[in-house]
This record gives sequence, structure tokens and C-alpha cells, in this order.
Amino acid sequence: MKAPHTSPAPRHLRILLVQDQGDTHPVEVEVLRTALADGGTHRVEVTQADIGLADRILAWQPDMIIIASESAARDTVEHVCVATHDAPRPIVLFTDNDDAARIRSALAAGITAYIVDGLRPERVKSVLDVAYTRFELEQALRAELDATRLQLTERKLVERAKGRLMATLGLTEDQAYQRLRKLAMERGIKLGEAARRVLDVMGG
Repeated sequence: MKAPHTSPAPRHLRILLVQDQGDTHPVEVEVLRTALADGGTHRVEVTQADIGLADRILAWQPDMIIIASESAARDTVEHVCVATHDAPRPIVLFTDNDDAARIRSALAAGITAYIVDGLRPERVKSVLDVAYTRFELEQALRAELDATRLQLTERKLVERAKGRLMATLGLTEDQAYQRLRKLAMERGIKLGEAARRVLDVMGG
């Protein structure tokens, strides 16, 4: 399978930097902010992982979300991932927690990149570039998989509709297919939709 095309991370990103309110020793947010805003290449907004986060994401429409969480708290991670469920974007977690179970949990929840001890300013740009590229690749693969599943579903519908036409009208397989194709062309719809309508009418 040919790998989907991905583009490099754009130079100017709108980044929402989310702090974990539960941290007793907060990750150094200012280090992140300084690294991100270095040279004015990114616009950075800092906010808290609270009940209003989803509304702020909707209003600000960031290109990327960064979570600064000392403990990689499950509630904070899930809160951010749920808030971006309907409009996915790269989510990068900077944390001091290197627990393997916590890493697996965060990645399963939807975190794009889990970065431990990565707060050196010179590392931040490369981390974000990799995270952005990985996110685009995953989105392209997901779209390709969805399209493949849709094609398979439509193919099954066509086969069922052909079978119903053959059994009910005494058509050959080719005649049944041509009947479906003609219906699709006349109605200006896809073959799968034509098959669905035939099955609806004929109780398939």
C-alpha cells in the first residue's frame, strides 16, 4: 500500500498550552512558552484543563494542543482528548512521568506524542515537527481505512441486491448488475446507494 502523502508542520501554528491544575510541582510552562514563541513563529495561548476547556478550544481553534502535566494525570489527558474528539488535532504531552502503563493509557486516549524530560528549548521544535507529521499520517491512514470499509460495505450491498433481483425477476448475474447500474445512472446516485434502494423496495 502506498504511504499517504504528508506535509511538514507549518511554520506558524496556533498552539493551546494546557496546564494541569492538579500538579504540585508544575511542569515549567514558561520554558515551553518561551521555546514555542521563540522568533515569533507560533502563537501560544495558555489555559487550564477545566470544565471550560472544550469551549475555549472551539473559540480559539488551535492547530495543536500541548499538555504540561507533571504526573500525566489520566483525568487531564482524557479531558483534553474528549474535548477534541469531534475536531482532532495533534496533542503533545510534556511530563515527568515515565510509567509504562501511564504512557500506554495516554496514547490509547489519543495523545499524539508523549514526551518525558523534553523541556530543553532546543528540543521543542523538533518534537512538535515529528508530532505534527505523525498526526497527519495517522489521519490520512484513518481516512484511507474508512474509505476501504465503505467500499467493502457497498460491494456487499451490490452483491445482495443482485442476488435479490436474480431470485425475484429471474435475471442473470450480468443482467442484475446492469439493472443496478442503470438505476444508479438514471438517479444520479452511486451503485451502492442504488443497491440499498433495491433492497429497501424488495425487502432484501
